[in-house]
Amino acid sequence: MVPAGTHAETRSASTPASRTLLFLRRWVANPLEMGSIVPSSPALGRRVAAAAKRIAAGAPVVELGAGTGAITRALLEGGIAPARLTVVEIVPEMADVLAAAYQGVNVVCGDAWSLRTLLGPEATGRVGAVVCGIPLVLLPRPRQAALIEAIEDAAPGRGFLHYSYCITSPLPRAAHGLEGRRLAWTPLNLPPASVWHYRPRAAG
Repeated sequence: MVPAGTHAETRSASTPASRTLLFLRRWVANPLEMGSIVPSSPALGRRVAAAAKRIAAGAPVVELGAGTGAITRALLEGGIAPARLTVVEIVPEMADVLAAAYQGVNVVCGDAWSLRTLLGPEATGRVGAVVCGIPLVLLPRPRQAALIEAIEDAAPGRGFLHYSYCITSPLPRAAHGLEGRRLAWTPLNLPPASVWHYRPRAAG
């Protein structure tokens, strides 16, 4: 695994206000990478956490694209023990902040498209739920397909949870061979958001 850094200065960036400022700086630098101008709301986080806890059924949970940790916090508050949670964040500065803010959580700085390598062979097949915060709707279809394949390779048959601000499914399910249903919707997020669960389509 590729752990996040442990720079002392990141400890001062672990407050909610400083994490929000970091989020806004990253949004200004790369809006498409962030997907939204503000971090996910507690209302959305609670819905994601409830779905992840139910689907994982006590097994490890992996969060992709953790950002500054709004959903990470919700997963922990929703009953996912820190030792069961791995968060993947590609931006080193954000990964450092996550590691400082959420002690006991396995924070991995790396590319989610290399998920199996990041998690290591011992984790393959043991993951109970994958939560994807990467704005997939903004990506070209081949890039979407590559991430879906990486998730399936690391967590066979489990599918993944994906929160999105789209009115309809953010992914073309038929094109990717997926079944998908909306598990929750909240107007208390800016913008309003849905939680989707996608799984490989059953044969036949």
